[in-house]
Order: sequence, then structure tokens, then C-alpha cells
Amino acid sequence: MITVLLVDDSPTVRSMVSDLLRSKGLQVVEACDGIEAIEKIQAKCPDLVITDIVMPRMNGYELCRWVKTNLKERNIPVLMCTSKSEQFDHYWGLKQGADAYITKPFQPADLIQTIKKLLKKVPNQ
Repeated sequence: MITVLLVDDSPTVRSMVSDLLRSKGLQVVEACDGIEAIEKIQAKCPDLVITDIVMPRMNGYELCRWVKTNLKERNIPVLMCTSKSEQFDHYWGLKQGADAYITKPFQPADLIQTIKKLLKKVPNQ
């Protein structure tokens, strides 16, 4: 089963996105910030990381850089899912190593489509 690590400081966003991903047959592990995400990654490496950017303790940019530096050989895709919608934010997210960038609010179908592109093995809708 495909495991997605969902990192967001909003319990509401985590709940909504987790429910969506689980309804598509994905296993979801949740973290509320980058520090907790690293702990979860070290315990069991996910197939994909979806992260917000603005979070306490460690933001999404820092988490993305950590994943891309420390897990380089595993080539884990990172999807930034954030309310930061300026063109520079998008550019900077990709510059940090993100494989894709989605702005909140998003359409559920867009999120699932992006995940499918990143993994190329997510179950059909």
C-alpha cells in the first residue's frame, strides 16, 4: 500500500486531506510540523510527502530540503500544498526541491491528479 506523509499544522486541513487520500486507497501518516515529520520519516519512510509551508518549529521549505538532502537515494517526491500563492512562493518551493506545488484552496481532483503524476501508481479514483 502506498503511504503518504501529510504535514500541516492545521488539524482541519489534515483531517480533510487525510479523508480524501484514504478514500482513494492510500495509507496516510500525519505530522503537525517539519520536526514531527522527520521523526515519522525516520520511523517509516513514506512513498510521498505532502507539506504545507508555513508551520511552527520547521517550515515546509526546510522539510523539503531535509528530505531531498538526507533521503536523496530514495527519491521521495515532495508536494507542497500551501496557501502561499505568489509566483515567487511557487518558484522558491520548486527551488527547494519540491516536485510539485498546489495552492490552497484546491480542487480534490487536482490533488489526486498531481499525486498520480508523482507516483505513477496511485489507485484509480
